[in-house]
Amino acid sequence: MGKTAFVFPGQGAQAVGMGKDAFQASESARALFERADEAIGFDLSAVIFDGPDEALKQTANTQPALLTVSMAYLELLKDSGLKPDYVAGHSLGEYSALVAAGVIDFEDAVRTVRARGQFMEQAVPGGHGAMAAVLGSEREELAKLCADISAAGAAVELANVNCPGQIVVSGTAAGVQAVVDRGKEAGAKRVIPLEVSGPFHSSLMRPAADRLGAQLADVQLLDAKVPVVANVTAAAVTSADEIRGLLVEQVYSPVLWEDSVRYMIEQGVDTFVEIGSGTVLAGLIKKIDRGVRVISVNSAASMDSIQVNQ
Repeated sequence: MGKTAFVFPGQGAQAVGMGKDAFQASESARALFERADEAIGFDLSAVIFDGPDEALKQTANTQPALLTVSMAYLELLKDSGLKPDYVAGHSLGEYSALVAAGVIDFEDAVRTVRARGQFMEQAVPGGHGAMAAVLGSEREELAKLCADISAAGAAVELANVNCPGQIVVSGTAAGVQAVVDRGKEAGAKRVIPLEVSGPFHSSLMRPAADRLGAQLADVQLLDAKVPVVANVTAAAVTSADEIRGLLVEQVYSPVLWEDSVRYMIEQGVDTFVEIGSGTVLAGLIKKIDRGVRVISVNSAASMDSIQVNQ
């Protein structure tokens, strides 16, 4: 019997109106939205359901919004009886995974990711940092190009190793522009600048990581009830103390998503259930291994496929 992993999306998966059907379908899901609003002291639900898009795209809103929506769909999933053998999340999604694994209380997670979003936005002045998606390049070649560009004085690093042929780089605006200009040297077919408010998952985020570390020092974390596959190490972790350290490192370290998925497959996972807005992770997982089953729980209607597939 194969194992199951629950995986949770990160920033970029948001859409105005997400989660509204869960809010309407389930009292326990509705309560989560209300608890999130109360935890951060403003009407986050209104931004999630009605926008405007500009407000939802602000990192400090996007992060608690995506976490809340993932947890709302997880509430719907509880009735199915499906349980994970592993949990993981992409960047911000790691916090959803931690709530699912019983490491952090939902309200604490909402407050923490809102602060995390603010720290990340404030770490680097606007326009100084950038990110870009590099398509078609091998990891080693791209890492070497980034090292060459950084050595010449414009810092740029691998930020998200998403799947074969899709890696995001992050760093100074000049460093990322150099990757755009010189990407073909690393075998890239295309380099696409991303609309983001900062150079996430690069060493430029260390000031945000320091502030997050101070914030997390006051948050109770428990040992995980289900192994969490960490972005930083692409390996399972259950110790609360270890998780705390990894969450701080995660802010300035690459998200090893491809490695994390391969690790779970090596542990016997053959079914991935993506829980939350969109289908970003489903697409990445299929590019990593076509042989696994991927189910997206991103609407109340998608619950039917879970019942059928069991």
